[in-house]
Amino acid sequence: MVKPKEQRVEVLMDVQNLYHSARNLHNARVNFNEVLKTAIAGRKFIRAFAYVVRTKTGEEKPFFEALANLGIETRVRDLQEFYDGQKKADWDVGIVIDAIRTAPGVDVVVLCSGDGDFIPLVEYLKNQGKRVEVIAFGRTTSSALKEAADEFIDLGQESRKYLMKIKE
Repeated sequence: MVKPKEQRVEVLMDVQNLYHSARNLHNARVNFNEVLKTAIAGRKFIRAFAYVVRTKTGEEKPFFEALANLGIETRVRDLQEFYDGQKKADWDVGIVIDAIRTAPGVDVVVLCSGDGDFIPLVEYLKNQGKRVEVIAFGRTTSSALKEAADEFIDLGQESRKYLMKIKE
């Protein structure tokens, strides 16, 4: 589908969602450069946010730098570790706030996540006259989210393009 070149596009990447789907489904890493290219699709690129989690070890720092080199702004949250050993780093509210805050300046919001919790956000943005596209792995994406979006792009359909093998 050809997309109008004059559309202003913003990309919101739920990195944890994509990371875990790629790892669990394909034992691979996401090629965020290709995801970004697909999201922009030759239109006017306004900005992209990647919502990431920082661990105590800091081993993810080169990855954050790689995202920045692609022109993606990182939003960083520290991993919370609880007494019982559980770990949590939830970016859902941050993604929603950024989407609502920045939506007036764009025509298209591309949400890179399969999380069904974003359905109310998709509906809100569409009611504001925005086109909402979802990019994620079809097998781990909420079917209701796929239906709510104006377009769904399944990263699993072209795994050679969107995935990179994990170095042993």
